[in-house]
Amino acid sequence: MTTELLAQRVADTTSRRDRDELDLSIARLLQQFLGAHSVALFRLVNDGGVIRIGKRAAVAQGSEESGPDRVTELSQLPLLADLPAWQECASKNEMIQSTGSDGRLTALFPLLGERGEVNGVLAVDAVQALATRDADLVRGILQILQNHLALLEYGERDTLTSLLNRKTFEGKFHKLHERRPQIKKNGEPAVQEPSWLALIDIDKFKAINDNFGHLFGDEVLLLTSQLMMRNFRGADQLFRFGGEEFVVVLDQATEAGARIALERLRVAMEAFEFPQVGTVTISIGYTQVKPQDMSTICIERADAALYYVKSHGRNGLRSYEALVASGDLVAKVDESDIDLF
Repeated sequence: MTTELLAQRVADTTSRRDRDELDLSIARLLQQFLGAHSVALFRLVNDGGVIRIGKRAAVAQGSEESGPDRVTELSQLPLLADLPAWQECASKNEMIQSTGSDGRLTALFPLLGERGEVNGVLAVDAVQALATRDADLVRGILQILQNHLALLEYGERDTLTSLLNRKTFEGKFHKLHERRPQIKKNGEPAVQEPSWLALIDIDKFKAINDNFGHLFGDEVLLLTSQLMMRNFRGADQLFRFGGEEFVVVLDQATEAGARIALERLRVAMEAFEFPQVGTVTISIGYTQVKPQDMSTICIERADAALYYVKSHGRNGLRSYEALVASGDLVAKVDESDIDLF
């Protein structure tokens, strides 16, 4: 690959705004430039104090490109501690070249987050050990990736809570429907658990602002977001939707699993002692994301369940589907004409 073509590919890569497409573009660029067997980007995932490895993107000669791993349980991901070279790369924050039992050479590069922390690993299965010039070029491209991701992160995050902001919601929701079903060895699609959308509202938040001031109100929002990040899986998507309202999208979860996760957050909020304010509770309504759903329809169903909780004492959790089944809510025959926003 010539210098001119490389510069053109880098420019094309940094024009992308979708993270999965960006990861694939970087992997594709490096695989072609290095002539490697494969190039893959991995994320490091904290699973209760142990670090696991999850694929972000992979490109290999003679194989289909693949995007991020879709797992329902983090325990399905390999442990970083079981891969000594990978662990050395992450802990030392430096490139490591190692030879596997099959004799294939692998060059490992640390991937850095916004604050300079190692949050992933780039793995290059090479024909031969990378020359210093090539290794330096890979580091330069990864620095461009880091800078570009930082800009994307800034635009996608709520400035107070660091959760995803509302303007990113539509794109993230759309990607749920783009997910390809996994295929079993017999060629049949594997059964996947559904996704769930929950709408979360801080109870009596106006009274918190009125009685304690907006500074303490903002602190309640910030601490609520931190409790959310602690109580959901890394793969779950957390949004500040506006004011005191939050949205959680749980991908590939059973109904019982979604309910347990949301109830865990409700209990954690009720038990937390907020500075000056004391006890703060939340109300939660949630619904299953169906294949034909538009985001506005899904939000409306969750909002109907949330309103039911609010009007029945607050500090609770209810499913839209369960409320319809029990007769407490009436399902609309034609929801497609509703436009909340």
